[in-house]
Amino acid sequence: MDPAGWTDQALARPTDLLLAVAGGDIPHPDSPVLRNDPNPRETPVELSPNVQRLRPSATIAVSTLAKRLRAEGRDIIDLSAGEPDFPTPEWISDAAVAGIRDGRTGYTPAPGLPELREAVARDLERRATSGWAPEADGVVVTSGAKQALFNACFTLFGPGDEVLVATPYWTSYPQIVGLARAEPVFVSGAEERGFRLTPADLDAAVTENTRGLIICSPSNPTGAVYSRDELAAVVGWARERGIWLISDEIYRWIVFEGDGTDDGGEGVSSAPGVMDLPPDQVGPHVVIDGVSKCFAMTGWRIGYAVTEPELAGKLAAMQSHTTSNAATPSQLAALEALTRTDQARRAIGEMVTAFRRRRDLVVARLREHLPHLSFVEPQGAFYLFMRVDAEFDDEVTDSQGWCSRVLEDTGVALVPGVAFGDDRYVRLSYATSDELLEEAVRRLAEGR
Repeated sequence: MDPAGWTDQALARPTDLLLAVAGGDIPHPDSPVLRNDPNPRETPVELSPNVQRLRPSATIAVSTLAKRLRAEGRDIIDLSAGEPDFPTPEWISDAAVAGIRDGRTGYTPAPGLPELREAVARDLERRATSGWAPEADGVVVTSGAKQALFNACFTLFGPGDEVLVATPYWTSYPQIVGLARAEPVFVSGAEERGFRLTPADLDAAVTENTRGLIICSPSNPTGAVYSRDELAAVVGWARERGIWLISDEIYRWIVFEGDGTDDGGEGVSSAPGVMDLPPDQVGPHVVIDGVSKCFAMTGWRIGYAVTEPELAGKLAAMQSHTTSNAATPSQLAALEALTRTDQARRAIGEMVTAFRRRRDLVVARLREHLPHLSFVEPQGAFYLFMRVDAEFDDEVTDSQGWCSRVLEDTGVALVPGVAFGDDRYVRLSYATSDELLEEAVRRLAEGR
């Protein structure tokens, strides 16, 4: 829901609105409450059970709020963004423009352009360990990785099923599981391990109703990255129990250290993923990936699910009755990104170099100016998960209140950790300039 519909009066105190957006309590802009309607509806709209527990994305809501406040002339530094701050490489955009000019603007098959599905399969095969032979028939191109996740959960899970969700989690995971009428079960690793899961953690949460497990590495919101051995242990645990593993690898190319796969130059490597493991160690699975993060293409909305062809056929059939194909020009852009490998390595390498420098900058400044606040050491993605409960008091008792006070006092927008399942923390995105990061940390240290 877009806070742009709120009245100026409602936006007078950003504290109140941030509490609303983080808690998922934003009314619709046409709500009688906001329009001061003298004759509001006496009985609430009856909603389907499918959406009764659904909440809007807190990350999108906070980012929207920050943009609205900035547009009003307020001095806001927005560290809530979940997207790179770089433009899409020009050669990728040119491919989409050329396709439009050539008249390639009609429907494609629901699971995507055949040549794009083949390119995804070949890209995966090139990076995979020996024994994998990804098939184009196992690839379903979607309108963003979020749709790939939704398709997988809606197809695999239903009422009575439990899905283990690695916590802290990306804010949409439990919502998507809930839309499938399944039950998310949150399981967290040790804080000192960056919350990465072990089989022992999973053993404590599994029940006879457990049907799925969702993990994300590199992690949104923590930036933690599973080592190859850690990933093998979790993947093996799921295989032994016949539990569907959904591995979200959308940030895989944005990694700073570890034992991932070297991509042959330009300083580019990828975090360990499912296909870095021998196939006989992997059970039923769906890999989620896309071009949004590594190519700065978030608005193009191209993700994909990779799995066995039989399940891919079901994912494609469901998609054919919902959104049909992803936008054709966007698919052409993604095809260019995945087939011009030399240019792709250079583009990714330049972006990762910048993110590594910014990560190092933020880590150094936080340790220098806010040493009492601990955080998960980011190994990938572009987020830092910072623990702030040491500053809770009688007035500020949770992460929403802490972020509200910071926004009010300093103009720095962060996302409350409650949106990710841990109310002791907040998420900071360093997908912005070095200068703004320096200023943001200065404000956090001096402006409160």
